[in-house]
Amino acid sequence: MRAVVLVSGGGTNLQALIDAIRDGRVRNTEIVCVISNYAGAYALTRAKEAGIPACAMQPKSYGSRKEFETALTERIREIAPDLVILAGCLLKIPAELIAAFPNRIVNIHPALIPSFSGQGYYGLKVHEAALRRGVKVSGATVHFVNEELDAGPIILQKAVEVKDGDTPEILQRRIMEEAEWQILPAAVDLIAQGRVSVDQEGLVHIR
Repeated sequence: MRAVVLVSGGGTNLQALIDAIRDGRVRNTEIVCVISNYAGAYALTRAKEAGIPACAMQPKSYGSRKEFETALTERIREIAPDLVILAGCLLKIPAELIAAFPNRIVNIHPALIPSFSGQGYYGLKVHEAALRRGVKVSGATVHFVNEELDAGPIILQKAVEVKDGDTPEILQRRIMEEAEWQILPAAVDLIAQGRVSVDQEGLVHIR
């Protein structure tokens, strides 16, 4: 399975995927390209150190948002991946890209969807909201991407305990270590093995 990974920042989830492929926990999968919407993203360095082709496509480099979205979609079409993985990608995915890869774009979200998801919930904001609400459990979700933000079919979820004294940064790190870095590779492996399907009701089934 050929995968393109889209990233915005440090690339810890990308690194988890690279490590899992190398260790055999993600089978029959190759990351053929990493694309970042920020030229300074450390994720690009991680990709290059792993020998993976990588590039930046920044919205500000184009005349309009529409031009950027068309260029990004065309670039990914040219690569022709089997799966597009959003691994810490803060970019709103263009509708034309979603239409081109139905149920072939997956995202990792740092909460148990539908909690703390949707517009405005990204990065530390997710964990700040969870702590404000006083939840005792948070976690992470891997889901397919559709036109509605964080609303696509759920593939895997993993719960993580929220502890007294947690700060958003501490909770973020725990969810990364205990959930994100585990279930994103696991979901990619399941897809690569042909074990994931989506029914007409938009529910995921794992064989």
